[in-house]
Amino acid sequence: MCIGIPMQVVISGPFEAICERHGQSHTLSMMLVGEQPVGTWVLTHLGSAIRVLDEAEARTIDDALTGLSEAVEGRNFDALFADLINREPELPAHLRDM
Repeated sequence: MCIGIPMQVVISGPFEAICERHGQSHTLSMMLVGEQPVGTWVLTHLGSAIRVLDEAEARTIDDALTGLSEAVEGRNFDALFADLINREPELPAHLRDM
């Protein structure tokens, strides 16, 4: 399984950018998404930005990753999955009419 990490561009360049998440900076290849302005959120994997994200999607992914970490540590993580609490599970749209 691959895990993508959301990061925000803090220094932009045509081929590489410095991106940050939770105070940690990493130099990432921007070859798959092109140069992005400072402040842009990108999904990253293995040292490359692989997709541009909007802020809401970046936050949802970050909350899910933080929630998994909290669960592993035995801490309460319900607030990080507020959109899933107290509702029935749903299939994604592309699987509903199969």
